[in-house]
Amino acid sequence: MGTIFYKEPKLESPDMIASWPGIGNIGVVAIDTLRGQLRAEALGEIEPWDFFYPKKVIIKSGLLVDLQFPASRFFFKKAPGKEVVFFVGEEQPSDGSGMYAEGKKAFQMANAVLDVAEKMGCRRIYTSGAAVALTHHAMRPRVWVVASDRTLLGELKSCPNTVLMSEVEGRGGGGGSITGLNGLLLGLAKKRGFQAVCLMGEIPDYLSGAPFPYPRASRSILEVLTRLLGVTIDYQLLDDMTVQVDEIIEGIYEKLPAELKEKVEQRKVMVQPWAAQITEEDEKWLKEHIDELFQKGGRGDERPA
Repeated sequence: MGTIFYKEPKLESPDMIASWPGIGNIGVVAIDTLRGQLRAEALGEIEPWDFFYPKKVIIKSGLLVDLQFPASRFFFKKAPGKEVVFFVGEEQPSDGSGMYAEGKKAFQMANAVLDVAEKMGCRRIYTSGAAVALTHHAMRPRVWVVASDRTLLGELKSCPNTVLMSEVEGRGGGGGSITGLNGLLLGLAKKRGFQAVCLMGEIPDYLSGAPFPYPRASRSILEVLTRLLGVTIDYQLLDDMTVQVDEIIEGIYEKLPAELKEKVEQRKVMVQPWAAQITEEDEKWLKEHIDELFQKGGRGDERPA
């Protein structure tokens, strides 16, 4: 297990932004969009051998030539006044069968990412992901925020469209959890002396199992993150993706049972936590039918990239 560096740039107190796939791929779409917009350069990668099984075997002319693993790559952007290190993982390592990181492999991966952050002189770590919420797909997704210390909370609350995770759904000062490496990295970063922030874009609960991205929430995360970083980007590609996905969602939505649709419609005028909740029976029905609804909801067999 190790990290291969393609370059070793000299950076001055950069921030690190880390992401992995998750619900709606909200975080990874947001971070990879920012990486592309800033034209970040390749920095290195974590060797996959101890974390993943191969995704496929590469065969040419009858000969096995290579194994292809999920990639775990670092990038960097060196710019006046703001330097950023990106980490983009294609998969979360797990000792179990779930999609979210857990066990020894997850702990090792998180520390490997933070080792690079330490080597590059990073002061703050950002993670991002999804917040499954009692909201409506036509509403602007809010960004739930969590920080490693109170000094960061004022900075986060000053950003429009943010809400502290502890304040959502009447929790007050109560708890909550962040699954997978987003939460694990946050905790380990604090333990190792970094400032740490998690930004989670809202996705309606009835779309949390859908097999397509949710770029509306990715955009909300980016609006907050670019403000914190002091950078500007062009949202056009993300907006185009949103239009495409919205068409698919509307096609699916029109096919929901009337009672379930009525509950969801109430959310347009209701404020959480009084929004109508989907029952366990509703959730079971959605899980059983989401693939069928997805296939019928789009235009033919069209799916977003």
